[in-house]
Amino acid sequence: MPITKQQIIDNICYTDLVFGRINKKLNTCYSKEFIQTFIPDILRATPEELIVKSGKNYYVSNNDNNIRITINSNNYRVITVDKIDKKCVSLSNYKPHK
Repeated sequence: MPITKQQIIDNICYTDLVFGRINKKLNTCYSKEFIQTFIPDILRATPEELIVKSGKNYYVSNNDNNIRITINSNNYRVITVDKIDKKCVSLSNYKPHK
């Protein structure tokens, strides 16, 4: 049975180390709380066809924010967030989910 975006959102989890990894990869200083809101919001805004399972991971590519989120498919743990291209990551389009 294929996984749905909502199942990923409902089960997503984080390690303490991933927050530092995300900030390092994106060259940011976001708080743990901001990242825990930002990641599910990005998932909600990403079309399901841009969520791809390859091996043991899901890769969520959000072109609006120029990032790719890597999530372990077994435990839904966020592994990292990478810049998709060389442009600076811009959150100008990001609006927190209410």
